[in-house]
Parts: sequence; structure tokens; C-alpha cells
Amino acid sequence: MLTNEFLGDAVGRLGFGAMRLPVVDGDQANIDQEQLDAMVDAALAAGVNYFDTAYPYHANRSEIALGASLSRYPRESFYLATKYPGHQISDSYDPAPIFEEQLRKCRVDHFDFYLLHNVYERSIGVYTDEQWRIVDYFVEQKRLGRIRHLGFSSHGRPDNLAAFLDYGARKFVELQERDPQTAALFAGKSVMEFCQIQLNYLDWTLQRAAEKCALLEDAGIPVVAMEPLRGGKLVDLQDRQRDVLAVLRPGAAPVEWSFRWLQGIPNVKVILSGMSNLEQVEQNCAAFAEADPLADAEAAALMDVAETLKGGVPCTACRYCVDSCPQRIDIPMLLATYNDMRFQSSFTVSMQMDAVPVGQRACDCIDCRACKRLCPQGINIPEVLSELAGALEAMPKWEDLCREREEAARASRL
Repeated sequence: MLTNEFLGDAVGRLGFGAMRLPVVDGDQANIDQEQLDAMVDAALAAGVNYFDTAYPYHANRSEIALGASLSRYPRESFYLATKYPGHQISDSYDPAPIFEEQLRKCRVDHFDFYLLHNVYERSIGVYTDEQWRIVDYFVEQKRLGRIRHLGFSSHGRPDNLAAFLDYGARKFVELQERDPQTAALFAGKSVMEFCQIQLNYLDWTLQRAAEKCALLEDAGIPVVAMEPLRGGKLVDLQDRQRDVLAVLRPGAAPVEWSFRWLQGIPNVKVILSGMSNLEQVEQNCAAFAEADPLADAEAAALMDVAETLKGGVPCTACRYCVDSCPQRIDIPMLLATYNDMRFQSSFTVSMQMDAVPVGQRACDCIDCRACKRLCPQGINIPEVLSELAGALEAMPKWEDLCREREEAARASRL
């Protein structure tokens, strides 16, 4: 297994994600513990030592199942990561009882890597609101040795990521002045020591992951990559796309192309894969058995494949449309969302659109057509926004999903 030095630890480059565990009869809350144990056994035997879960995964059961499976091994033989669900919409936030619950569920006395879950356009206000003291609480847990490394995950856009990186740096300066001994425990000059982002060859441009990687590298923040296969969508390529790649690497499966592309990004320390069966564990581990990054020509071919996957509208984000819009709608952002949804609808879209101010959403277009007249690409913007508004209306609302998850969590604690 390939390894990386990650904040002082030798960590396997393939991480075990616990969001898509095997379940019984399609019930996400009923994890197949026997099959999971076999998967964990195979992963550890192959050199995987980074395991990632989160409070809401599998209707709040993922931490329990993964904790039970890992408890069969010495604590020093694996690194465990989980997350605080401040991204879930609530009336109030108190990290202490959830953190204590997570320790019990995972059967550990500390977490090696602990993340603020999904700092995005709406949740950033929760995490930075000093009345909840969320970051301060977890800084204290690091001081106590109950968290070894503190970080965050994000599905937000680059400007949102930049804002939170600034916040982490400011909190570090405050900590240095108040408690230099605790500040010395942090790697770098931020209380956020690492960041987990959605990263794959399609989202390199589709979700502006290249910009996010540049921001994180400039800030000295190492990256954990999630969704390397885009929920499996990058495995199911069409024949014409497979043929392009087969010329360069005969016999290489799409999953191998995805992983080897990521292995070429130096700041990516761990590549998480949400594995659902033993075959996936074995296949993924094989791709990390030895170093074999893509050559320049291979990487370029993969970017060409990414372009064929996108479809959608050819927006170049010139923003002429925004300048002409009486509603001040961020049209390029909404067109990018439209393109993203054409490839795969996801909870990321629901979260990001929920954070758009009322009055500036797709449904708020008044069809004045000023944008259409100015668009250099000739995009029928009102028509696209209308289609996007209809698709968003049909999607489950992020606020409703959060409410359902909170109810499930409350029931599990009873």
C-alpha cells in the first residue's frame, strides 16, 4: 500500500469511507456487520489504515458499525476520522454531547482526525458564530488529547473555502496570544490542520476543485479527497470514452484511471473511497499497491473525457448577464449548478441552492431577457433558469433532510 506523510503520521493513500457500507435489504440503518468486518479485515491486511465516518451516515449508525469492526484491532493499528454535524440545520448547536456520543459509538478515547462537517455557504455562519463556540470547543479537545488533528470538510465554492481558511488563521492568531502552548500543538498557522473536499477529474473544472486545491496548497493545508469516483458515476463510462483511454492504458479499468489521476496531485494525502463490498475493497487496494501516476498525455486524455461527460450549457462566466440582471441573480453560478445537475443530482446542489438568498434564485428570474441579449455564447438563460427552478423544486429540500436526520438521531439516543 502506498503511504503518505500526513501531519506526522504514515497514512495509507487509500482511505476507507464509511458512507456507503453494505446494508441488509436496502435499509440504510441496517448495516451488514459480518460483511463489513470482512471488508475491514481485507483493507487492514492490504495496508489501509485511515477510516472515515460521520455522525449522520447510515441514519446515524455508521459510527457504531465501524467502531465495532475496528474495536477488534489494537487502537494504534488504525487512524479514525469522524465529523461534527454543524452543517445540519438546527435551532441551536452544542458540540459537547455529540462529541461524547461519538466517542462511545466508535469505542475509542480519542479521534485521530476530527472534522467540522461540510463548511458550505449556509453552514459557515454556524461554525463561525462565536455564541456556539464550536471551534473553541474542539480546540480544547485537541489540548486534552481527545483529538489529534482538527480539520474540516467542504462542498462549498472557492470563495466560501477562502473565507473559512481566513477564519481558521484568525482563530490561530487569537489562540497564540491567549494560549501559546495549545497553539504549538497545531500544524501550520491555522486551527484547521487539513481539509476534505470533493475531488476527481470531472470536478476539477465542473466544481472548480482546481481552484480549491490551489487555495489549500497556498494556505499550507493538506487535502483529503472524497468522491474520487463521483459516487460511482466515473466507473460507468460509455464505450466511446473507454476506447479513448484504452488506447493509452490497455486493460486499465475506469476506477484505476480515477485513482491514478489523484495520485498525481502532491497535496492530496488520502483518497477516500466509499466501499460497499469486498470486491471493491480488493480492487481499490490493488490500484494503490504501487506508484504509477498518469503521464502528461494520459492526464490530458482524461480531461478530454471529462469534457464529454459534462454536456450542459457553454457558460464562460464572463458575467455580462449579471451586470444586466435587475434581480442581481448570480447567473454563472446557477448555470454551473444546472450543468452539475445534468450530470448527477446530489445533496450538494440542494445545500448550495438553499444558501442562495431569496430573490436571487433561479425561480426569481422575471424573464426580462436582458441576459440573453448580452450572452456571448447565445445561451437562452431564462429558459435554462426555468428548467433549473423546476428541477430544484422537485428535489428533496436540504432543510427537510436535516430535520429527518435530527429526528433519526434523537430516536437513536432514546
